[in-house]
Amino acid sequence: MKHDYWGDIHPSWAGFSSETFFSHCFFNQNADREIFLGEEFDEDGDEIEEAPNLDQLNAFAKTYQLFINSIEQHLQTIQQHAFERYQKLYAHYYENPEKSGEAALNIQDVESHNPYIQTMLNLRVSAPDTLTLSIHYDLDTEHGMEFKFVNNQLERVAGIAET
Repeated sequence: MKHDYWGDIHPSWAGFSSETFFSHCFFNQNADREIFLGEEFDEDGDEIEEAPNLDQLNAFAKTYQLFINSIEQHLQTIQQHAFERYQKLYAHYYENPEKSGEAALNIQDVESHNPYIQTMLNLRVSAPDTLTLSIHYDLDTEHGMEFKFVNNQLERVAGIAET
């Protein structure tokens, strides 16, 4: 299937994707990252084998374009919420040499935390009006970090697949 915005739609390792990729200089030295279109699994936990239809693809394009048009604002939101999550869940360990067995990281603000959230894995656009951005979180590689946007607003930050 070919879409006006997405181009060729094809099965991928985690659902369906297209020839359109996401990149931003904050993430991965501007490397392209895959954009998944629709969910990977249905409500029963089975892999979705049918490509999104034209109406879904159009809705995904609208959601993605709204996100991209506000990317700098979203990036600030991502950075702030990632730092707040660090303070809440991880700082007690990484800032205490007795607990971590290493020197304190001295992460005191958003800027000093940013290097730990710059490895983006992928984006997923799904219905209704939902976009999730997944990153490899250097301080918690097991869980990573995922940012879920609904109606172009950040709704939730959690580990990957927990949003």
